Amino acid sequence: GGLFSGGDDGNWLIGKGEAVLDLAGGTVVHINAGIAALVACIVLGARKGFPSGDMKPHSAGLTVVGASILWVGWFGFNAGSAFTAGIDAGHAMLVTQVATATAALAWMFCEWFGKSGKPTAVGIATGAVAGLVAITPASGNVGPLGAIVIGIGAGVICYFAATTVKKALGYDDSLDVFGVHGIGGIVGCIFAGFCAYPALQGFGDHVEGTDDIIAVSQATQVWIQAKSCLLTIVWSGVVAFVAIKIAGLVCGGLEVDEEAEDTGLDVTDHGEEGYQL
Repeated sequence: GGLFSGGDDGNWLIGKGEAVLDLAGGTVVHINAGIAALVACIVLGARKGFPSGDMKPHSAGLTVVGASILWVGWFGFNAGSAFTAGIDAGHAMLVTQVATATAALAWMFCEWFGKSGKPTAVGIATGAVAGLVAITPASGNVGPLGAIVIGIGAGVICYFAATTVKKALGYDDSLDVFGVHGIGGIVGCIFAGFCAYPALQGFGDHVEGTDDIIAVSQATQVWIQAKSCLLTIVWSGVVAFVAIKIAGLVCGGLEVDEEAEDTGLDVTDHGEEGYQL
C-alpha cells in the first residue's frame, strides 16, 4: 500500500502509522523521470527551429501502435505490482482501464474544443498515456469512480501542461515527458490521497482479505501525498542536473552542431542510416 511507510514509529517524511499511497511507482518512476526530463531539456536547450519549425510526429500510426502496446502492457505493470493473482490484481486492472479510457477522451475533448478545433489520434494516444501514468500510484487504493476522476484530471491537466505551459516556459520536450509523465505522476499521486476514501468508492490502504481503511483524514493523506511529490521533485531535479553535467564532461559535451541536427544523429553519431516506414 505505501511507498514510504511511517510504520509504528514514523520517520522524517511522514508520521506514525502513516504511508504514502503508491502501488506501482508513480513517484519513483514517473515524477522522477518527468523532472529529470525537464532538467535535461533546460540544460541541453532547444532543437534547431524550435518552436516555430515543423515539429510534428514522424508517424501518427506508429505513435498509436506504441501507445496501444503501452496500454496493454500497463495491466501487467499495475496489476503485477499487487503481487497476487487475486482480487487486488483484478481491481488494479479495472481502474487502470477506466482511468486510461477517461483520460484519452478528456484529452480529445480538450483538443476538440481548444484552439485547434480538431481531435487527433496522436492526442488521444497521449491522453491515454497520461491516464496510465496517473492511475499508477492510485491503482491499489481507488475504485472506478475515483479512476474516472483521476482520468479526467490527468487528461485535462496534462493537456495544458504539454501545450500551454510548455509554450509559455519555452522548454523543448519533444515527447512531453514532463507534461505527461511528470505532471501525470503528480496528478495521480495527489488525487490518490482523496480518491482512496469510501465516498469515491475507494477502499483505503487495502490488504487483500481484510477491511483495512486509511486511519488518517482525507486532508492529511493528501498532504502526505504532496510531501512525497515534493521530495521526489527536489531529489530528481538535483541528481539529474549533476548526472547530466557529469555525462557532458565525460563525453566532451552533449550539444551537437546545426549540421549534425540537419543530417541526423543516427548518421553523425552512430554511422547508421535510417529507414522510413
